[in-house]
Amino acid sequence: MIAPALALIAVFFLLPYANMLLMSFFVPAKSGPYEPVLTLGNYAAALGDPFQWQVLARTLKLGFLTTAITLVLGYPLAWNLARASGRLKGALLVLLLSPLLVGVVIRSFGWMVLLADNGLVNSVLRASGLIPEGAKLMYNELGVLVGTVHIYLPFMVLSISGALEHIAPDLELAARSLGASSARAFWRIVFPLSLPGVFAGCLLVFVLAVSSYVIPVLLGGFKVLTTPLLVVQTAIDVNNWPGAAAQAVVLFAASLGCIGLYFMLMNRAMRGLRG
Repeated sequence: MIAPALALIAVFFLLPYANMLLMSFFVPAKSGPYEPVLTLGNYAAALGDPFQWQVLARTLKLGFLTTAITLVLGYPLAWNLARASGRLKGALLVLLLSPLLVGVVIRSFGWMVLLADNGLVNSVLRASGLIPEGAKLMYNELGVLVGTVHIYLPFMVLSISGALEHIAPDLELAARSLGASSARAFWRIVFPLSLPGVFAGCLLVFVLAVSSYVIPVLLGGFKVLTTPLLVVQTAIDVNNWPGAAAQAVVLFAASLGCIGLYFMLMNRAMRGLRG
C-alpha cells in the first residue's frame, strides 16, 4: 500500500529536484537549456555576487516577517476557533476557508485595488492623518507583506487550532482551581502543549512565503526582487537555466538551514517550558 505513494513522491517531487540539482552543475547552452559539461561556475556566480546575497537576504527576511506576523495574528484566531462550538465554529471556519476558494492572483489583484494610491486603504489612512501625502502602500516590501500575511494566515490558524483542539479545557480549569491565574495557566499549560501546531504553522508559512512568486510580482511590481523572481528572470530572460537552477538550490539550502535552526530553537524552548 505504501509503494504507490512512494512512487508518486519520487516521480513528482524527488525527480524534479534531482534534475534541478544536476542541471545546476552544467554549462548554459545557446540552443538549449544546457550542455552536459560539468562546472562549478554557476555556484561561483550565485555565491560570489553580492547582489544575489542581497536578494536572498530580502527573501528570507520577508519569509521571517510573514511567519512572525501570521503567528501573532493567527494564534488568537486559532484559540477562538478551537474553543468555539456549534454554528459559531462553522461560521468561523467558513470565514477562514472561503478566501482559499479564490486564487492567489485574484486576491493579489484585490489588494492592488485597495492599496493603490487612490485605493480605499490609502485614502482612509491619508484622510485620518496616519500616513503622509504621497506615501506608497504598494510596490514595496510593505505591500508584499500585506499580501503574504493575508494569503498564508489561514494555514497558520488551521495548524494551531488543530493542536489547541486536542488540549482538554479541563487542564486549564484544573490549574485555575489550584490558584493559577489565567495568564499563568495559559503560558504553563496551554501554550507548551500547542507548540507542535505552532511549529507546523510556522514551518508551512515560512516555506510558502520564501517560495512565493505571484505576490511579489503583483504587489511588489518587480521593485521588490526576491529569489523566486530572480530565478525566473535568469531562466527566461537571460536563458541561463543552469544559473537559475543554482540560484534555486542556494535558496533551498538557505531555507533548510533556517528550518534546522528553528528546529533547534523549538527543542530548546520545549525543554525549557517542560523543565
